[in-house]
Amino acid sequence: MELKKTILVIEDEPHIALGLKDALEFEGFGVLTADTGKHGIALAKQDHPDAILLDLMLPDLNGYQVCEEVRRGDQFVPIIMLTAKSQEADKIRGLDAGADDYVTKPFSVGELVARIRAIFRRTRRPSEAPTFRIGSAVVNTGAHTLEREGKPPEMLSFYEVELLRLLYERLGQPVSREEILNKIWGLEANPTNRTIDNFIVKLRRKLEELPDKPQHILTVYGFGYKLVP
Repeated sequence: MELKKTILVIEDEPHIALGLKDALEFEGFGVLTADTGKHGIALAKQDHPDAILLDLMLPDLNGYQVCEEVRRGDQFVPIIMLTAKSQEADKIRGLDAGADDYVTKPFSVGELVARIRAIFRRTRRPSEAPTFRIGSAVVNTGAHTLEREGKPPEMLSFYEVELLRLLYERLGQPVSREEILNKIWGLEANPTNRTIDNFIVKLRRKLEELPDKPQHILTVYGFGYKLVP
């Protein structure tokens, strides 16, 4: 089971933004939209999309500025620039600003979706590595195990692995319950905050030396959880 990926579309032309939203949702992606560079930057920081489609010509900032600002906060999110310009110098400038790919208008939706999927295949965030360490524990996402020094391996469920993966991706940063629900369970599953809390309790029992006094999976009261090394 693969998590539903979210695409942020930063495009100021309403008919193009709506067309992209409809097409991407039809392909199974979640979609966020912004019609200004500043709004797009804010959504990128707030919602941490899995990829960004970025128009070069925006009413406030240009796409290069938006790309550079997003890159200051996230080195890994794939960014595809959308533009009517086709000059080689413009493409080079976009790639230098931090874009991963470049699509010139007009383009087919099929080509764009193919480029998005190709970027997902070759772009790996640190949390998507097969294993990662949290304190004295090693999480193996392929084998669905958690091993602590001196302890037998603990088996992890799919949701336990994906919850740890999401928290690890945002290491040291609070992650809201709403984002956890949307990215891991999805809206169609009708989970609740209590669902998350129950999984956190299970993970603390497997990961923490003292589950009642956790040192790694911390509660951010009124918001969600964060993972610390």
